[in-house]
Amino acid sequence: MADLFASQAPPPPPDEPGEDAPLADRLRPRRLEDVVGQEHLTGPEGAIGRMVAAGRLSSIVFWGPPGTGKTTMSRLLADAVGLRFVAISAVFSGVAELKKVFAEAKEHARIGRKTLLFVDEIHRFNRSQQDGFLPFVENGTVTLVGATTENPSFELNAALLSRAQVLILHRLDAAALDKLLARAEETEGRPLPLDAEARAALIASADGDGRFLLNQAETLFSIRLDAPLDPAGLSALLQRRVAVYDKDREGHYNIISALHKSIRGSDPQAALYYLARMLTAGEQPLFVLRRLVRAAVEDIGLADPQALVQCIAAKDTYDFLGSPEGELAIVQACLYLATAPKSNAAYMAQKAAWRSAKETGSLMPPQNILNAPTKLMKDVGYGKNYQYDHDAEDGFSGANYWPDEMRPQTFYTPTDRGVEKRIAERMAWWDEMRARKQGDE
Repeated sequence: MADLFASQAPPPPPDEPGEDAPLADRLRPRRLEDVVGQEHLTGPEGAIGRMVAAGRLSSIVFWGPPGTGKTTMSRLLADAVGLRFVAISAVFSGVAELKKVFAEAKEHARIGRKTLLFVDEIHRFNRSQQDGFLPFVENGTVTLVGATTENPSFELNAALLSRAQVLILHRLDAAALDKLLARAEETEGRPLPLDAEARAALIASADGDGRFLLNQAETLFSIRLDAPLDPAGLSALLQRRVAVYDKDREGHYNIISALHKSIRGSDPQAALYYLARMLTAGEQPLFVLRRLVRAAVEDIGLADPQALVQCIAAKDTYDFLGSPEGELAIVQACLYLATAPKSNAAYMAQKAAWRSAKETGSLMPPQNILNAPTKLMKDVGYGKNYQYDHDAEDGFSGANYWPDEMRPQTFYTPTDRGVEKRIAERMAWWDEMRARKQGDE
């Protein structure tokens, strides 16, 4: 018990990392206001800012991509409101460790010191383990702060969600990532050995992950170079971050929804982009083909009976050729649906779209075309202001189907031969109507 009563004294400040510590540790924020890219939460009007100002913290689930500050913000929250900080990972913890954590938290609560329990990867706990948190959250033994990269609607118990506030962390934008690089340069006392274009390429390669960016910067600082690197030199030295895409989780449903709605909206460019995002990330081609068949009968039907034929032919072709050759038939079916009412244009479009998908990483589709099967997803804006093309004049809304951070691109350029000549005319009309409708907004 002596140790417990000794712990009533204020906790010592966290040890300053040594000079040989990883750069990401040396740059870890010491105050909530130093966290970059999450000002919508940490600012005076944000949920965290209000909690800290009130001196009271409710249980929270941080939902966001890797490297956006979930762990750091949790530790700083505990310091800001005077709570004891305990961190566990659902990957390495089991029932025995949870029981020990709760028992220690109860003992500390008896002497007036509450505990903030940070659970990393909380979605890794099964349903019964998640239920085990409920009594300790309800009676105030712990203030739970969970962190997850997965959609809480699908991964966490409804009972646990009802007792916690879900706060969404944004992927770090270019400005936030550039601020991290500036801090790294200040800490190291020298600029990164990059020219302006290579610096921009380094930021883009991080795909919104601040921790990955700082690790890349640390590698660059450790290398002695005669001259700053250009983008080609940087690419030869460092690897891009792999785009985030979990085939059995939310990314799977977001991108297939975007693909279907892009087809419905008669935007072959966006449809091909989302198709590339899925297949280059490892999505099962048959899953995509099933959705294309559904789009053919749902959104085209007898307006062009060949649409369904094209989809079935693509499925048969893929079964016959396999990957990667058979993927070209899927591209052709997708383009047929998106342009429905010959040449190597589909083949060239596939190569351009695959290259673009690899370069642009994990950009989210605009919120208006994200699927919203749960109340939480609707509450945070998924599907808001989606324009249903069948209700629009001429069956065409002219809505934007591209990620906010990405300009529309041209992947498929039909030739002036055969049916493609008519397709080109139709696409030109859509482009004109799209420009006109978006100009009126």
